[in-house]
Amino acid sequence: MINTAQNPNQIISLSEDRRDKIRGSLIAGAAGDALGYEVEFVYGKGILQKYGEGGITEYALHNGLARISDGTQMTLYTANGLLYGATQAKLNGIEAPMERYIHYAYLDWLETQDGKKNKKPVCWLNNVGDLYSRRAPGNSCLSALRSGRMGTVEEPINHSKGCGGVMRVAPIGLFFKNDGETDRIREIMALGGKAAAITHGHPLGYIPAAGLVHIISRIVYGGCKYGHLPHQILRECRELLAEIYGDDIYTGRMKELIDQAAALANKGGSDMDNIHAIGGGWVGEEALAIAIYCWLRYPSDFDKALIASVNHGGDSDSTGAILGNILGAAVGYEAIGKKWKRNLEFHDLILDLADDLCDESRLGHTSQVWQDKYVRHCYAPVRIHG
Repeated sequence: MINTAQNPNQIISLSEDRRDKIRGSLIAGAAGDALGYEVEFVYGKGILQKYGEGGITEYALHNGLARISDGTQMTLYTANGLLYGATQAKLNGIEAPMERYIHYAYLDWLETQDGKKNKKPVCWLNNVGDLYSRRAPGNSCLSALRSGRMGTVEEPINHSKGCGGVMRVAPIGLFFKNDGETDRIREIMALGGKAAAITHGHPLGYIPAAGLVHIISRIVYGGCKYGHLPHQILRECRELLAEIYGDDIYTGRMKELIDQAAALANKGGSDMDNIHAIGGGWVGEEALAIAIYCWLRYPSDFDKALIASVNHGGDSDSTGAILGNILGAAVGYEAIGKKWKRNLEFHDLILDLADDLCDESRLGHTSQVWQDKYVRHCYAPVRIHG
């Protein structure tokens, strides 16, 4: 066996492979979001009537761009909050819980939706004018953030289990290396749940977020005790969710839907009918299960999986985003077709954040650009679309 600690070329290879996966997860998530955003409120048969038997298979462009929704907006703010928090810890020795930095980032996102400046932002994303755009933001997210409180698992801010909690947490699984240690992956999963609980207080508002973080972390960094295949990762995910949150009716429901998604992926029938059997994806557990179904159904066919994930008449942008986060991590950025990268809103900005998630641990945090981004919060990219 090659000792990677003594083989610089292999270390570089591993690093670039992870960069490709991190880029793939964020770009594919935005692609699924943008594809599904156009049909989010269109009933399933209405999609077929409008776009034909195959449903929507190409971006609908607005001023030349495939527009992302609030899901990708909040995903980007999750990433910015993580990087801000990590930089504060390394440069200033500040060890506040990471979910607090994520909450600060979501308050910055709220400013882009409400237009009310209440404090000095911590996110450089607030310097990007095109992000000041309402893209059907969820009521649970808006009302929770406007309350002035930060919801937690222990002190829920509401009883919402909408998919707004799970759709935005992929950067947590991409950022933290799990090192193959069970305690470490539990910690990372729990942070995913805490980030969702900021705005979604029902257990099924945050349990799916922990599940998504686990899946993405195992795809990117490995370490699953059962192996690297999708069904092996899901087996471990089910077990760890019960260990973290208790084997109760809520984790039971999440496990039940994971099993249903796996069973449906292995049977015949149309994707739309199978997805309707799971639900509409408006709530967290259904949104994750629909994404899992599409991942298992088309593990090596990115286009078919992405198209299936949005053509069902439910919360299409959220299910498309979650599927994209999962399968994009699995196949990597380079394997994603050019049609999904071309005209994607904020393509270059997303890659910028993806690379920062990949490079944070080795940059030293002393470069001018890094300081402008995560210390002074004054950075503004020249190109943001691609």
